[in-house]
Amino acid sequence: MSRSYVDAVRLAGVASAVPDRVATADEDATVFGGVEMAKIAKSTGIRSRRIAPDGICTSDLCLAAAERLLGDLAWDRDSIDTLIFVSQTPDYFLPSTSCSLHGRLGLSNQCAAFDVNLGCSGYAYGVWLASHLVASGASRRALLLAGDTGARNVNPLDRSARPLFGDAGAATAFERQPSAERMFFRLGTDGSGQNHLIVPAGGYRMRPSRQTAQSHPDADGNVRSLDQLYMNGAEIFLFTLAEVPGLVRGTLEDAAWAMDDVDAFVFHQANRFMLTHLAKSMKVPLEKLTLALEEFGNTSSASIPLAITARLAERFASGPAKVLLAGYGVGFSWAAAAITFDRPVVSEIVVVDTARLLERLASSESHLPECLRTPANEPVG
Repeated sequence: MSRSYVDAVRLAGVASAVPDRVATADEDATVFGGVEMAKIAKSTGIRSRRIAPDGICTSDLCLAAAERLLGDLAWDRDSIDTLIFVSQTPDYFLPSTSCSLHGRLGLSNQCAAFDVNLGCSGYAYGVWLASHLVASGASRRALLLAGDTGARNVNPLDRSARPLFGDAGAATAFERQPSAERMFFRLGTDGSGQNHLIVPAGGYRMRPSRQTAQSHPDADGNVRSLDQLYMNGAEIFLFTLAEVPGLVRGTLEDAAWAMDDVDAFVFHQANRFMLTHLAKSMKVPLEKLTLALEEFGNTSSASIPLAITARLAERFASGPAKVLLAGYGVGFSWAAAAITFDRPVVSEIVVVDTARLLERLASSESHLPECLRTPANEPVG
């Protein structure tokens, strides 16, 4: 288990962005049946999700969040010297999406920019990484962009995944501040769990082909191809119960926080049953458990900052708040952070007008080299 802390780093602000398209449990009921969807919605707690249309990427949502946050902070863009993009749905295999975002945000050429390929634990890992870079003196101000448009990785006939996943992007700002409270972190990995949450084809281990694009039902009747997300929910649940309680307790011990000291627990928004089960097993008061998945679903690396912007803005405005963040899942990987939020800027959630954005993107493509223009969306098979 990796354990660390940082001093003199302030989390200055958080913003998030979601697409305007809303997918509801009622729509899913037309595919899977009303009785089945009622059971799923009751267990997961998810009533609707935000879904990005084809042509809208995670970078577009993160850009919208970053623009809102930088405006609300009134930061000079030349003062940002590190940009970190955390996602498992990048624009391209290469170049890194952080380079694209660096250009679109108009950041200084003296700014370092790089991608981190992580999902459910990605935000907590990103906070750990950004804060350590600032604490070390390697960075004065850092911008963490995290998000996923994972809903398009899901087969529309996959009952185990379709009702769960939504799309979102987030931006978080860090800066050096000598008086800031110490942050505490714990991180871990168990790579033996890699096959329980995976898109098997598409990378270099298994290249996409006509064969990988063919969809087939599994033993439970869920339909998917090798190009799409496979999730073993039972194994992920067992992993979560095995690792997360100790992760949270250990992080609280490192920070010397009692359960009553914590103002809010913000866990990765996987599903309500898992979150409430975790809370009860750790004796976390349910009123301190931050939930925002009912209207957004599981947004992977954006789920923690989205929950913060959706539920905690008023609390953070009233004074310092002790918050325990925990992300866990794909990999398997996990991370937690104990952070005192001292009146950060929490921007209003940006709802992206996707039709208008698609028009702007199409217009901008006319100036791109032929190799970068969007081809017709034709199925591989």
